Amino acid sequence: MSALVVVAVAAVAVFVLAALAQAASGFGSALVAVPLLGFVVGPGDALVAATAAGLVLTGGAWRRERGHTDAPVVRRLTVAGVLGMPAGLAVLLLASERVLTSVIAVVLLGTVALLAAGVRLPTGRRAQWGAGVASGALLTSTGMNGPPLVLVLRDEAPHRFRATLQATFCLQDAVAVVAFVALGQVGAPVLVAAAAGVLGMPLGWRLGDAVFRRLSPERFRVLVLAGLAATGTVALVGALA
Repeated sequence: MSALVVVAVAAVAVFVLAALAQAASGFGSALVAVPLLGFVVGPGDALVAATAAGLVLTGGAWRRERGHTDAPVVRRLTVAGVLGMPAGLAVLLLASERVLTSVIAVVLLGTVALLAAGVRLPTGRRAQWGAGVASGALLTSTGMNGPPLVLVLRDEAPHRFRATLQATFCLQDAVAVVAFVALGQVGAPVLVAAAAGVLGMPLGWRLGDAVFRRLSPERFRVLVLAGLAATGTVALVGALA
């Protein structure tokens, strides 16, 4: 079996899980996809592929739920995210794979700790600008722009929370993908992983949407946090070994 076939098979499985998490909780596709896919294609290619595939996932979700979107907040978070992206791109281009994997793992474990502790960021425009800048930097350096956005929006009603996140993710992902292409970060493994991920996402989204409607939010939250903690720990141990 060729290396690209292995990448394709792994990516389908990874993005089914990633889309399930995204549909059920409103976020989490990159938190699931980047560290798992990183075991197959390396952290740099993983974050670029996850961002490209995430653009398709979140674009579809935004279209379906556009009636619940808070447009002014989306615009604010997107513009702020673009301002933060150059710092993340510098990390992506200059850091070694080992350092990049460690950064991804630490961000993931830090996110789990913050969510488990129930940490809440201040609300309001100033906090949203700060969260947006941080999310842009995290997107282009780790592929995981969700944590600051989730923390600043988590008091929103569930449907508005999910819809506003999807719109922001989609717009930030679109800008990041253009930057990745311009900087020559899109090779064959990225294209194969992203395309395979797009194939796996519809199944994951349908499963996650069913979970969103039926499973207790608290129970699902515990399952997601446990899985993310395990993934982050494995990635960090591997990077430090």
